[in-house]
Amino acid sequence: MNTAVATPDCLTAALDRALALFDRELASDLDFVNRLTGHIRNYRGKLLRPRLLLLAGQACGELRPEHEVLAATVEMVHMATLVHDDVLDEADVRRHGATVNHMSGNEAAVMLGDYLISHAYHLCSSLDTTLAARRIAAVTNTVCEGELAQIAARGRIDLTEAEYFDIIARKTAALTGVCCELGAAFAQADTALVRHMAAFGTDLGMAFQIVDDLLDLTGSQRETGKSAGRDADLGKMTLPTIRFLASADDRQRRQFAEIVQSGANVTAAVRDLLGGSCAIDSALETAGGYVRSGLVHLHHAPASDARDTLEAAAKQVLHRRN
Repeated sequence: MNTAVATPDCLTAALDRALALFDRELASDLDFVNRLTGHIRNYRGKLLRPRLLLLAGQACGELRPEHEVLAATVEMVHMATLVHDDVLDEADVRRHGATVNHMSGNEAAVMLGDYLISHAYHLCSSLDTTLAARRIAAVTNTVCEGELAQIAARGRIDLTEAEYFDIIARKTAALTGVCCELGAAFAQADTALVRHMAAFGTDLGMAFQIVDDLLDLTGSQRETGKSAGRDADLGKMTLPTIRFLASADDRQRRQFAEIVQSGANVTAAVRDLLGGSCAIDSALETAGGYVRSGLVHLHHAPASDARDTLEAAAKQVLHRRN
């Protein structure tokens, strides 16, 4: 089972218009730029963030043209993070195809990510209110802080759970949270419901990233559709490795440190080392806790098909394979 959000028929047209707007906004008179932006259309998979925004809007009221602009905007920001992440992770594969950095080099990938961000702000600024532009800008700042914190923490086997949760809250959950927040806000939901929807999106993002980290450790490139095993190879500590070390004896801790420092077959060796522990199951249970917390917030929205779809999407996160 994957995490594709099954969009109700009433939202399909809105999503299609948002993606068409995405393409029009990025169009350039330079063929090379158009080839790159055309290539990243292959990165469209679950379209989780624009779907969350549209579903949150539908769950809290009625969709408006502004929702389509916002759906395109958050997808641009997300695409920019993917392009930049592939540079940081030295990844070659994304969505079963070549990454931009592998295809055209790091310089082009960095500039393409910047191009996506600048167009996201240009598009978002077309709205009559500055609310969305300010919130998306603030969240993009937070995402960058999370990525910088993760880079600074590479190789630190003493990274704490609190530090890990702070990193993923910034680099992943902040954006999913603002998707649901803006979806509700532009549906003219009251302040309390907007906050609950933001909290739902944030909890969903936390669960999503924990599971993503688990897949990087336990999945294969064929299953995930992207370069796998990059976290351990680059010295990134994730929840299962933190949990393992918290209960490990001195010998196991030394063995883990030697594996990370060796730089050879790190992911496979770490996977084998964790195999006899409960660290992976423990991390998955924590992700489940975030899903349950998110559903409590979601149920403040009135009962509807859109709310049911959001609930199903949240539960599917725990069973995703890509």
